[in-house]
Amino acid sequence: MLKACLNGGRRRDEHPAVPLTPAELAADAARCASAGVAAVHVHPRDDAGAESLDAAVIAAAVTAVRAARPGLPVGVSTGAWIVPDPVERVAAVRAWTVLPDFASVNVHEPGAAEVAAALHERGVMVEAGIWTEAAVDAWRRWSTPTGRVLVECMAERVEAALADAAAILAALPGGGPPVLLHGEGPATWPVFGEAVRRGLHTRIGLEDTLLLPDGAPAPDNAALVAAARSRGSR
Repeated sequence: MLKACLNGGRRRDEHPAVPLTPAELAADAARCASAGVAAVHVHPRDDAGAESLDAAVIAAAVTAVRAARPGLPVGVSTGAWIVPDPVERVAAVRAWTVLPDFASVNVHEPGAAEVAAALHERGVMVEAGIWTEAAVDAWRRWSTPTGRVLVECMAERVEAALADAAAILAALPGGGPPVLLHGEGPATWPVFGEAVRRGLHTRIGLEDTLLLPDGAPAPDNAALVAAARSRGSR
């Protein structure tokens, strides 16, 4: 499964094609779906351009994507940088009026287990974001079912990112939920290649990298998806 991560925390001054508004997210999601992704991950923004878990903001983004590409699974982030207080983060999830298909929860963040439980109670599939080996143990103590594990290699140095990937994957229990492996920055494409080699789910998009595999600037998310599909089929 290839997922498109459309925007993350990127600003428009980082790349002119970063989608921010519901309409831009929807149009980009449709283009990426046509290019071959099976799901999209978005960071909805409020009117000021800030990431938000507000019910109206989530509803606008999710509804727009679904209208543009019916049936395409859409997920959001619940990162602690969006709403730092864990209690407020749980309250935000419980206030959602339109539910995404899935949501990522970074296991190492304060209140992660409670946020995951709130998502599960609402019927939203939980993606457990695991950045370190230590987070594997924390995740195994969750009582909430996990629909997918995200092994997220945050080191930009390629060798470190690949070493982190190997260590985290080795620490995961066998027979668990599906695993999606991805990197960021300079490590994006090497980690993508490792995910393909291992037969794991992965993702690509402007959230993770602004560059094509050859180092050229990526025009947009659809170009990144096309490059990923080409490399994944070799």
